[in-house]
Amino acid sequence: MSESPVPHEPPIYRRIADGLRARILSGELRDGDRLPGENALMADYAIARATARQALAVLINEGLAVPKRGSGVYVRLFKPIRRHGSRRLSREQWGQGRAIWDADTRGRPFTVDRVEVVLERAGEEVAGVLESGEVWVRRRRYSVDTRPVQLATSYFPAHLVEGSAITLADTGPGGVYARLSDLGVSPAHFTEEVRARMPSPREIALLDLPGGTPVIVIARTAYTSGGVPVEHNEMVLDSAAYVLQYDFDA
Repeated sequence: MSESPVPHEPPIYRRIADGLRARILSGELRDGDRLPGENALMADYAIARATARQALAVLINEGLAVPKRGSGVYVRLFKPIRRHGSRRLSREQWGQGRAIWDADTRGRPFTVDRVEVVLERAGEEVAGVLESGEVWVRRRRYSVDTRPVQLATSYFPAHLVEGSAITLADTGPGGVYARLSDLGVSPAHFTEEVRARMPSPREIALLDLPGGTPVIVIARTAYTSGGVPVEHNEMVLDSAAYVLQYDFDA
C-alpha cells in the first residue's frame, strides 16, 4: 500500500507573512502600526535578511503594508473600493445631480485635487476617438479616506463644450455628464477597455504607490444615442485599492 503524500510546507518567508497577516486582520496590528523590521524577524526566526525582506514584501505587494524610507514598514489597511461598471454611469446617478463617485464610495469621504482644465491640441489617438483636433482637457486626482487612489484625464471636443461649465474647475451637480445633457448631447452608451501595467515615476509619486504595485488603466469613451463621441477618459487606478465589478446576463 502506497503512503499518502506529505503536504508541501510553504517556505519560511511565506509562513512569516501569513502570521503577520493574521495579526493585521485580527486587529492586533492596526492601521499605521510599524511591523517588525528585518532585524527583528531575523532574530525571532533565525533567518537571513533576504528571507525577512521577502516576508515583508509579500504584505507590501498585497497592499496590507507600505514601506517608509529610513523608518520601516507600516500597516496600511484600506477597504477596497468596489467600482461597479454600469451602476456608477447610469443616468439615474448623474441625472439626479449625484457624483459618479458617490456610487463608488457609498458614504466614504472622497476628495478631488490636482484639478487642471486646459484647452489643447488633441494627440493622434484622442483626435481619432473624438473626431476633433482641439479638445478641452480635465486632469484630476481622487482620494478616498485621504488615500490617493486614481488619476483621471478627460477629453472633450472643444467645439462641443466651449463656454460651458465643463471648461471650469467646478462643473456643478451631476458633473460633466449632467452638463453634457444640458448641452443636448447626453451620454447614452459607454465603452471601457481595461488593462494592467506597472506605473510611471509620476504615477508612483501622485498615487503614493508602494514598490511593486501595478496600476489598472481604464480607457472609457462616452457616446450619444446617435453614436457621437462626447468624452474620452483615461483613468489610472491603484490596483490594491479597487475591486472591479461588472454584472451582465448570460
